[in-house]
Amino acid sequence: MQSHALEMAHVAATARTGQGRFNLYAGIHKALRAFMSDTLLTVGRADPTDAADVNHAVTRVGELMNLCASHVAHENNFVHPAIQARCPGVCEPVAQEHEGHLRHIAHLRDTALSLLKTGVGEREPAMQALYLALALFVADNFQHMHTEETVHNSALWAAYSDAELIGIHDALVATIEPAEMMLVMRWMLPQLSAPERLAVMQGMRASAPAPVFEGLLTGTQGLLNQRDWAKLARGLGLPPVPGLVAV
Repeated sequence: MQSHALEMAHVAATARTGQGRFNLYAGIHKALRAFMSDTLLTVGRADPTDAADVNHAVTRVGELMNLCASHVAHENNFVHPAIQARCPGVCEPVAQEHEGHLRHIAHLRDTALSLLKTGVGEREPAMQALYLALALFVADNFQHMHTEETVHNSALWAAYSDAELIGIHDALVATIEPAEMMLVMRWMLPQLSAPERLAVMQGMRASAPAPVFEGLLTGTQGLLNQRDWAKLARGLGLPPVPGLVAV
């Protein structure tokens, strides 16, 4: 365990030499970590005797599994081919993990749905089993994402210019359905640093139709605390909101 931790720390230190480079993984992985953590907490605190609690937990697990499966597909279709093209073999271990993740996703989805057919007296152990299985899935994915953000990013930065990486990113994003994009934004924007959030919103303002951007802006305000919203509004040059605490 100690040897593995030291090895991963070395890889992370190496990847940090790429600070300032375009990072394909940073934003979406912050969103996934937040969504996974919150869903795990939701399942853990759900009252097995309360149908509304159970339905909410099952729905959340289903939404998370759908997004995770889509994320695997995006990486398989866009990121892995790019790595393989110029750094053959680097992504093979993670590609194999993706196959396991898809099996785990299917199992968790089925396990969650089965709760809707489970009698009240049997729900408590069933909920606990789902919670433990989801916890392992989250733990595995956290380690998996660390590898992608260190090993894969090091390979991408060595083999591609930022302009090329942005092209890969934009081609991937163009395939995402609006509903999925809104879900990602809901979990990503509050988790970004202020500079990251501003950059995302500036990009959206430059590329999205005005009504779409305005809707996203309104939704974003509802997700952020006053300080974070004030920083974003100032960065976007929006007029100050009366009564909002200045930062």
